[in-house]
Amino acid sequence: MSRPLPPLNALRAFEAAARLGGFVAAAAELHVTPAAISHHVKALEERLGLPLFARRARGLALTSDGAALLPDLRDAFDRIAQAIERLDRNGGGRVLTVSLVTTFALAWLVPRLHRFQTAHPDIEVRITTSQRRVDFEREDVDCAIRFTALPPASLHATKLFDDVLTPLSGRRYAARLKKPSDLRGVPLIDTSFEPEWPIWLRAMGLDAFEPQRTISFDSTKIGVEAAIEGAGVAIGPPDLFRDDLREGRLVQPFPDIVASGKAWWFVTAPAPASAERPKIKAFRAWLLDELARDRKGKVKPAGSGASARAGSASPA
Repeated sequence: MSRPLPPLNALRAFEAAARLGGFVAAAAELHVTPAAISHHVKALEERLGLPLFARRARGLALTSDGAALLPDLRDAFDRIAQAIERLDRNGGGRVLTVSLVTTFALAWLVPRLHRFQTAHPDIEVRITTSQRRVDFEREDVDCAIRFTALPPASLHATKLFDDVLTPLSGRRYAARLKKPSDLRGVPLIDTSFEPEWPIWLRAMGLDAFEPQRTISFDSTKIGVEAAIEGAGVAIGPPDLFRDDLREGRLVQPFPDIVASGKAWWFVTAPAPASAERPKIKAFRAWLLDELARDRKGKVKPAGSGASARAGSASPA
């Protein structure tokens, strides 16, 4: 009977430490602590019954046994990576599962997803909606788009655009809104999970604002749809509702936009290799191309001379 292999984590820790020349560099690459790398290497040495590193005052040096093990181990990990990449190019590996919040999915992604499918017909996109943080280790999700001030440092993140806020009205109330204080006479629509009207009103100097009434939804997209149908005036990022504004179903009554303090982020699992998987890399590149296209066709608000408050930048 063949001898059982040592734990994969221990082998990976040794390979990274040997290749990079130390525990600190290996820890940074594998997103663990240097102490964890040291523990794995020590456990591997005990399992094999021989030292793989010589510990010296100036750092580590491979022993002859460590030097003999490294090439075969590196080759083994390379072959595993190649096998995964082949899987990624065929069969189920070409399914891309994306987790999004409802507003981004319905207002921005879905209307243009056909362009990604045309450019990448071999990638099958599966969309799930959720507002909670994705656990890439436990969930079958390749990448996510999240709305937050700053994503966890453990994740590989690319900022898509900064979020801004402005009132958004349907035709029913648009004619009543000549100045921000006119909002006192109309129902306001906000998000239930984190109200955003106070941010914009505070920037307008309306801290003591008392709305006629407030209606709350758990999705900005649903809130904006309610505004279009005449339920009240919503608050949100105008560029996520570009088509509604262009076609006149939705009106931005005031030119003032205010930074919400958050942004939209494209996130993947912490391992750098995850972000560089072909299907994920293709989707991220397409997102950024679409956002660049959006910047060339912005819709001007109903008011003249749009202004930004609190250092905001209009989202793409």
